[in-house]
Order: sequence, then structure tokens, then C-alpha cells
Amino acid sequence: MTTEQSPSTPPTAGASRLAFNEDWLATILGLALLALVLLGAIPAGLVP
Repeated sequence: MTTEQSPSTPPTAGASRLAFNEDWLATILGLALLALVLLGAIPAGLVP
């Protein structure tokens, strides 16, 4: 039982092609928090 892939198969062929790094995750989280503040869901007193 071998798990070797053929040389023509990229190493990430089985993995999902959708990947976010931590920079994009932080950007999305920041924009979501900004939207919540602008919509009034988070009171301005909680925002420093």
C-alpha cells in the first residue's frame, strides 16, 4: 500500500484550493467589526 503520487500530480491536488492566510482573516474580521460599529450593533463606548 503506497501513498506516492505521480510526478505530474501537484502536491496540493487533494487539498482544498481555497486557503486564507492569517492576513486575509484579520482583514475580514476587521471589516466585519467596522461594519458592526457603523451599523450600531456595537456601541461606540466599547470602541477605543
